[in-house]
Amino acid sequence: MSAVERRIAELGLTLPEVAAPLAAYVPAVRTGSYVYTAGQLPLVEGKLSVTGKVGAEVTAEEAKQQARICALNALAAVKSQVGDLDRVVRVVKVVGFVASATDFTGQPGVLNGASELLHEVLGDTGVHARSAVGVSVLPLDAPVEVEIQVEVADA
Repeated sequence: MSAVERRIAELGLTLPEVAAPLAAYVPAVRTGSYVYTAGQLPLVEGKLSVTGKVGAEVTAEEAKQQARICALNALAAVKSQVGDLDRVVRVVKVVGFVASATDFTGQPGVLNGASELLHEVLGDTGVHARSAVGVSVLPLDAPVEVEIQVEVADA
């Protein structure tokens, strides 16, 4: 077990299996020293536990927890490309989408769930640039979706 996976376990979490794509794409792609993930939904065992728009059916705190799940799913997608999360040199960028009620403006706070998880798991390697975007709807009526870009060391 890698040091990163031990840290995930210490946090009481489990690195999931890579989520199956919902359409014609792959969960992650490696090119050179970088891995780019597709947008990851907060799927747990193939299901969403929360659906709807943040600021309406979903609270900001619930959505923040869902963003943590998205980040964990993104790490699983990265692992599928590199085999060992200890090879992550840096999380370069996180892009998050929040399905938002028309008057909801707390997207950055929701995406802190993903950012904080990456920092907890990877330490300073997990500190990154980020975009937090409000959208009208996401696939499966998910409240949040997260994609990450990471730099990895050669094997």
